[in-house]
Amino acid sequence: MPNIKLPDGNSLNFDKKVNGFQIAEKISKSLSKQALIISVDGNLKDLNYEIYHDCSVKIYTAKDKEGLETIRHDTAHVLAMAVQEIFPKTQVTIGPVIDNGFYYDFARKDPFTEEDLRKIEKKMMEIVDRDEPTHREVWKRDKAIEHFKKAGEIYKAEIIKAIPKEEEVSVYFHGKWHDLCRGPHLSSTGKIGKYFKLTKVSGAYWRGDSKNEMLQRIYGTSWPSQKELDNYLKMIEEAEKRDHRKLGKEMDLFHFREESPGSVFWHERGWNLFQKLIDYMRLRQKKAGYKEINTPEILDRGLWEKSGHWEKFGEHMYTSTTPDEKIFAIKPMNCPGCVQVFNQGLKSYRDLPLKMSEFGKVHRYEPSGALHGLMRVRAFTQDDAHIFCTEDQITQESLSVTNLILDIYKDLGFKNVILKYSDRPEVRVGDDKVWDKSEAALLEAVKESKLEYSINKGEGAFYGPKIEFVLRDAIGRDWQCGTLQVDLNLPERLGASYVDKDGSKKIPVMLHRALFGSLERFIGILIENYAGKFPFWISPLQVVVIPVSDDFDKYSKEVANKVNNSGINCQVDLKNHNLNYKIREHSLAKVPILLICGKKEVDSNSVTIRKLDSNDQEIMKLDKFLEKYTALNQAASN
Repeated sequence: MPNIKLPDGNSLNFDKKVNGFQIAEKISKSLSKQALIISVDGNLKDLNYEIYHDCSVKIYTAKDKEGLETIRHDTAHVLAMAVQEIFPKTQVTIGPVIDNGFYYDFARKDPFTEEDLRKIEKKMMEIVDRDEPTHREVWKRDKAIEHFKKAGEIYKAEIIKAIPKEEEVSVYFHGKWHDLCRGPHLSSTGKIGKYFKLTKVSGAYWRGDSKNEMLQRIYGTSWPSQKELDNYLKMIEEAEKRDHRKLGKEMDLFHFREESPGSVFWHERGWNLFQKLIDYMRLRQKKAGYKEINTPEILDRGLWEKSGHWEKFGEHMYTSTTPDEKIFAIKPMNCPGCVQVFNQGLKSYRDLPLKMSEFGKVHRYEPSGALHGLMRVRAFTQDDAHIFCTEDQITQESLSVTNLILDIYKDLGFKNVILKYSDRPEVRVGDDKVWDKSEAALLEAVKESKLEYSINKGEGAFYGPKIEFVLRDAIGRDWQCGTLQVDLNLPERLGASYVDKDGSKKIPVMLHRALFGSLERFIGILIENYAGKFPFWISPLQVVVIPVSDDFDKYSKEVANKVNNSGINCQVDLKNHNLNYKIREHSLAKVPILLICGKKEVDSNSVTIRKLDSNDQEIMKLDKFLEKYTALNQAASN
């Protein structure tokens, strides 16, 4: 006689085994129609999962994250079904849910075409109309391997071999078609609806390893309603226009080369933008009491072993063995080096909190297939800071960091920020009393921000709880950027200490803090958020002076010199092109202000101002222009 406890605290009693369908129906008819999956004591299950014992149950609909992900997971299966019905010899590999959609990797000799995608979509609609019933079976490992081998699905057989022996081999059927899958899934193919779209095809290495075979990856998206699908497709269309790789080329900011994959070749304008952000951050950090340091990029293996990074992060590190057989690693993060600076000289409780910032270049190996412009690179600069403090200072320092991060995001145009708070995982280091203080301090900082936040139970780092700062950009996309983490582990491992009031030796708490995260990635986000049309103060090239003809080159040079001397980044265009060509060229490069110089401007010591995306022109005395735009430049950057 199962007693089912619901999230609102109420309970339902049943006189025999029960499943999710029956529980939902007993709660309400409307819920029974909307129910997609359930959780039993926190574990996600199909609606037809049979319950024999007392437990807690939650029912998920398309309004829930878990329900939406299940719709997308089922749509991925329907995609694979459709592909194999149209192209029977195609092998299926993996098909996970990703942000806003799903993908499925296929092994097929012939490449998929745009026409193929249309055919597959049509077949998917047919499968939804067929409303094929879904059910789960648990197979013996040997049977599953033999079955998929016999079916020609060698990738599936390989996946099964890698499943730990203590785990079940779960197979889901949609009608007769079936796939290796943990689930959960909807009760039938008809439940996913027809609000999906296949978006693109790309190459992907098996298991993400460039040494393995190249597969074909079909991406798609799926939503609970046509309106949500349409809104997403509009966002994707807008995102393509804002692609930072495309705009980076048009604006002459950066490029990449095969000789150094995942590393940025910055051009003058791009590097100017990079340095502007560092200058801005440096000023804000100095005002907030940070002391800037710099640590070596190459450190001995022994330090990484002490810190724990060699064991937990070694596969992502670049290493080198010197002629004397010592092993060094290029740093993948700045933390251990910062602790070495802290350890120089005796520290007292009076020195705490001690805030150390570093614009540290780090290197991490990423598979070739994972690299994506500025968003996913192998070499990048972190705007790191580490705050050494006492347990009693955690609260105030967490609040200070949170306020600083939010204020900086606001300056850069990001007012819609979401916080994600993650508390202690099951496997962790440190005393629970210190964890209690750390978690309370971070959660207080989150609540103090008065922003929307979510709690990720058990998702903190093994060394401490953390906050992630998620920016929502101009077209509604979310980007995880800043982080604040409490570390109860690294200071002790690397011998950090301070002398307390009573003369005893204490281990400091270490707060890891990043505002942009990676400067490279943040610049990519900025480019896409503003579609390359940056606010004047951070624009990499703020002003271009254009003479109407070469008769006015001398005056144009004088104007450009005065503008540059006022602290505004300016160039003069003396190329042998007509005026309209130059205006189009610099508009494409997203230069915010063009100054046109002709006879009337020379005669009146003025300039004609043409702003980006505007056909209106304004004549202004040069001195007034310098006064106005210098103030605008300085006010925003201060």
